[in-house]
Amino acid sequence: MIENLISHPKRDRLSAFFDMFELAASLEPARASDGQAMLFVVGPPGGPAEAVILCVRGDATPEPPVLVTVAVDFEGAHNPLMNALPDQVRVDINDMPALRDTTAAFVAEAWESRCGRSAALNRLCEVMVLLILRSAIDRGATRPGLLAGLSHPALHRALVAMHDAPTRSWNSEELASAAGMSRSHFMALFRDVVGTTPLAYLTGWRLTIARRKLSKGAKVKAVAREVGFGSAAAFSRAYLRKFGDWPSLERPVSI
Repeated sequence: MIENLISHPKRDRLSAFFDMFELAASLEPARASDGQAMLFVVGPPGGPAEAVILCVRGDATPEPPVLVTVAVDFEGAHNPLMNALPDQVRVDINDMPALRDTTAAFVAEAWESRCGRSAALNRLCEVMVLLILRSAIDRGATRPGLLAGLSHPALHRALVAMHDAPTRSWNSEELASAAGMSRSHFMALFRDVVGTTPLAYLTGWRLTIARRKLSKGAKVKAVAREVGFGSAAAFSRAYLRKFGDWPSLERPVSI
């Protein structure tokens, strides 16, 4: 079978994460114990920014001079994309005109106290993080995982299909077709690149969505149905296996 990659255009690999997880920025310094992601804008004192550095684990500090330091909350504990990134992602902004212009606007807002400053910082930071993530995907990854899968020219289509329609009863043939591959090649390549099977990844994505819904006060039975599980019991067992706790404060009477 000849596998045709040309007829399958790239799909949006980031929208699902920005739709699912909320991003907030703060110029207030985070405590070392927070483990919060930090975004550093670096450049000469008083001069234009030269690079942005996203320290995902919040435990690294770039060499000075730093023009702006901002704490970034992109729900890192729950966001699988943030967890898939390396500890530090550096992007030279002169290589990305869109990031250069956005960063200049961000620095201007950070240095001035104007009306709507907080809202402006959040929105500009969201665009900056998005562009940094684009750069990280373009670079690829050296170890198996979500970032490597999103970087792959064919596999990312199957991942996006699962992200966009998590409740669909996907099977391996349909996902292989989305990637433009034979089933056997797809299954082997997916495991090598992403580090797990497609259906195991789909279950994990569903549970990630479920945990966020539960954190917002949704009920277990409703969430189980909304993320594609056949019953609350099956959902609770899967949730326990992944997160080590039941999906509610009360342990279910019968599973």
